[in-house]
Amino acid sequence: QVQLVESGGGLVQPGGSLRLSCTASGLPLRNHPVNWYRQAPGKEREAVVSAGYTDDSTTYADSVKGRVAISRDNAKNAVYLQINSLKSEDTAIYFCNVNVFATKWFHYWGQGTQVTVSS
Repeated sequence: QVQLVESGGGLVQPGGSLRLSCTASGLPLRNHPVNWYRQAPGKEREAVVSAGYTDDSTTYADSVKGRVAISRDNAKNAVYLQINSLKSEDTAIYFCNVNVFATKWFHYWGQGTQVTVSS
């Protein structure tokens, strides 16, 4: 059974940074692009990072471009989203997502981690 777990969220002041983690069980993340989404109160879920199999094919939402970075730790089966220069509008629940095709598409989501940017 595949399970994704996000962590690392919290309360941070504007201008601060956070590193969110997405760890997996039952699925080797090194073999799959890991997307990041967020959902702010009263808003639809939006893609923050649409990952590809290469760095060149990964795209970033305009709202975070230049402020985020993706890294991996294959030994821990984890993918990290570093967000810098946080703004109040970054406040949202952040989710990681992996889509796997095996005779059909399987869409895996974590439960999310809350990021609150406030002074």
